[in-house]
Amino acid sequence: MSSSAELQLLRHDHARALLVFERENRDYFAASIPDRGDDYFAQFDARHRERLSEQAAGLLYFHVLVDNGEVLGRVNLVDVAEGSAELGYRIAEKAAGRGLATRAVHQVCAMAASEYGLTTLRARTTLDNAGSRAVLTRTGFVSAGETILSGRPGLRYTRNLDQGAVSFRPRDGEQKNGMP
Repeated sequence: MSSSAELQLLRHDHARALLVFERENRDYFAASIPDRGDDYFAQFDARHRERLSEQAAGLLYFHVLVDNGEVLGRVNLVDVAEGSAELGYRIAEKAAGRGLATRAVHQVCAMAASEYGLTTLRARTTLDNAGSRAVLTRTGFVSAGETILSGRPGLRYTRNLDQGAVSFRPRDGEQKNGMP
């Protein structure tokens, strides 16, 4: 993975690369988060158009992490209302463990406050998804209680965006940009 990975607001021309990303990583994602189901893939083009319309209306903000035209991840803000939204993200298996999720979530948190006018973000993850819990903690989210996600025990998180920026804290051997 090169250092040219860039977070971009989802556009129409991302459709093919996003579909490839979702198909190639379907089994990997299903091991830790609920599977999107066959209908997601069968209706992908129509769903993509719908999401772009919802994004234009300010109901959600979808971001893709792109490196040389390839989607390596996505970070979404959904259920946008009254200054709040729910954060969700997924990173390709081949790009996992390199700090990419932490960097992308950190960027989206900054954009949520400065560009979208949000003051609070929420997130959820299963207890067995240690990587996701670590990303949320590194990017300033705090645990807000237990939950159940698709029958699995999980945690709810919140982040108050009014508290200022949370600096990116690289892991040992990582540079500040999230690349080894």
